[in-house]
Amino acid sequence: MPRENGLEFLGKVKAIQPDATRLLMTGVLDLSTVIQAINKGEIFRFIVKPCLREDLLATLRNAVQRYELIGQNNVLQRATQAMNRELAVLNESLASQVAREAEQNRQLAGLNQSLEQNLHRSVKLCLKTMQTFYPSLGTQARLVHELCCDMAEGLALPPNQRQVLEISVGLHDIGLVGVPRRLIRLWHTAPEVLTPAEMALIHQHPVMGQELASFVQDLSEVGLVIRSHHERFDGTGYPDQTFAGQIPWLGRLLAVAVSYAENDEEGRDAMAIIKRGNGKAFDPEAVQVFTRFHRPSTIRKEFEIAMSDLKSGMVLAKGVHTASGILLIPKGQVLNDTYIDKLRSHNRVNPIKQSLAVYR
Repeated sequence: MPRENGLEFLGKVKAIQPDATRLLMTGVLDLSTVIQAINKGEIFRFIVKPCLREDLLATLRNAVQRYELIGQNNVLQRATQAMNRELAVLNESLASQVAREAEQNRQLAGLNQSLEQNLHRSVKLCLKTMQTFYPSLGTQARLVHELCCDMAEGLALPPNQRQVLEISVGLHDIGLVGVPRRLIRLWHTAPEVLTPAEMALIHQHPVMGQELASFVQDLSEVGLVIRSHHERFDGTGYPDQTFAGQIPWLGRLLAVAVSYAENDEEGRDAMAIIKRGNGKAFDPEAVQVFTRFHRPSTIRKEFEIAMSDLKSGMVLAKGVHTASGILLIPKGQVLNDTYIDKLRSHNRVNPIKQSLAVYR
């Protein structure tokens, strides 16, 4: 060729089309030619003239195959690079989304914590309201809470079930706020004197408690437990006469604790009453759980009592004050005839407006 030789030509071909398969056919083959061919032209094969037709065809087929493979590899490489670019964009987008979700989860956790704190404050406020309205109800709720916590801990209840049980304990008698105090006192001391209409009003307090709990969206399960805490295992309870497994499990546990806290007996006598109700008033499994995990309580049972029902030997559960706030008899005082006469005499002249609460 004029002005350049074959090696120089192949070197320019390499610069113009790097993927081309370059073959060198030469009749002069020495070491310097081989080195130049490799360095300048990156030659695929040497064909030494003269050559056999079959060898030439085989070399050409290999050269074509090499070119096709390079082309396919380039296509795959470009596709891989495009996919890598897309993946990088997606990863960046995913990282931003993860960061946003992490921030949203952090904010949501803060909101949930605030809501939970507000919920517990609301339950405590309800307990204080009940204590103010009818002191023994607040004391009873604290005792029931202690009993249920022992059972929940012994059973290793999941956190969500434990929370449902604890909130149900705090609100189980909230429906009684709509019942006259006189009826509540008679229900606790002499239920036989209540008329059917008055007893029906008492029997509606679990329903009212469920309705009050329903004002908070996430307390539907709490409402069901509250509604069921006066149901009996044999189906003779109220308000729905449900029985056995139809009563929610947490409601069956709560029923045992409420009955223990409500009865007038203490210690072994109170436990004996629970055992007598096994299989009738109470689920046998719930009774077994209660007796297994029950511990002596530090909370004394408190009862509201009328002035006329005071008896010597009773212990005041809270101090008695005059209408102007002057302390007449302190909390914890053991009553005798002298103290009782003093209270009644003062009440005749200046009626004592507060409720009287005693320990038994």
